[in-house]
Amino acid sequence: MLRTKDVRSGGWRTVESFWNAKGTAFFRAPQGARIKVRYGVGFLGKDAQKQTLDGSRYAKLSVGFGSLARARMQIRVDRSTAVTYDVYGGGVAVSSPEIPF
Repeated sequence: MLRTKDVRSGGWRTVESFWNAKGTAFFRAPQGARIKVRYGVGFLGKDAQKQTLDGSRYAKLSVGFGSLARARMQIRVDRSTAVTYDVYGGGVAVSSPEIPF
């Protein structure tokens, strides 16, 4: 499902949250934005799958069994902007977005 969210610049912003669930998302723009998956809560949390978007290729984030505690897909942008991404819930095996964006 394609989603667009307004993201403020500054710190890490959560775009999707998972609790005891699986999910996959694809991001492409804005160029230079950083994405990651954050497992856990507070100082007990751990970052995974850190990537930087290049504006042309799709970057994939996946959440699996680590979401038993809590998992969040997060993005950090240099300037406030709208971010469009494609997200799939559940254990769907997806290797690329169904609809190019």
